[in-house]
Amino acid sequence: MKKALIVWGGWDGHEPEQVAGIFAGLLGQERFEVEVADTLEVFGDREKLLSLDLIVPVWTMGQITQEQVDNVSAAVQNGTGLAGCHGGMCDSFRNNVDWQFMTGGQWVAHPGNDGVHYKVEIRSSSSPLVDGISDFDVCTEQYYLHYDPAVEILATTRFPIVDGPHAANKAVDMPVVWTKRWGHGRVYYNSLGHHADIVDLPSVKELMRRGFLWAADGKEIAQAALKDQAAVAGYSGMADSQL
Repeated sequence: MKKALIVWGGWDGHEPEQVAGIFAGLLGQERFEVEVADTLEVFGDREKLLSLDLIVPVWTMGQITQEQVDNVSAAVQNGTGLAGCHGGMCDSFRNNVDWQFMTGGQWVAHPGNDGVHYKVEIRSSSSPLVDGISDFDVCTEQYYLHYDPAVEILATTRFPIVDGPHAANKAVDMPVVWTKRWGHGRVYYNSLGHHADIVDLPSVKELMRRGFLWAADGKEIAQAALKDQAAVAGYSGMADSQL
């Protein structure tokens, strides 16, 4: 049985407890052993994190210690999957660039705030993560992100819809769903999920289910690659976040 850790907290406006509950239900249906924590202190146990198949952060606008980030980073570098959505993963810790480097991006704006009608367009891809999923419309926040050019983009949305200073630029396709690698680990992100009702939409829930499974499946592949080797010490940050 695969093991997953869901850690929720931070800004209540994103309904982290309710979102964590939806994710716990999804993972339970996939026969994961699921632990749910409402404190970042669980990130202080590096050996525990290394033993997991999947870490799911549901934490927005919080403060994290460099040691906690380094422990999560080490686990992912050694094969533990990391998967999450919306501000719960890519607006978790604005003061920590190492977290942003690992996750692949950082929220910077949502022009029009909540209630924007827009289309999520699935990209043609060889990835099974989006097989059979059609473009769909949502009414929620539209996330404008600064993102890593190394990510593999699986779905996008077109800006601008709402007027603002960004509209003076040409139209851009902003990632909604992406994957990336961090050492031997797999990272999955979906920018949807402002409230629990958005996470609970069939297309969003299915994207998250597939992302969780893909990220967690990387652990077995990583263990094979690391066989007869010590755990990867790996990149532990530039320490700039401590300044």
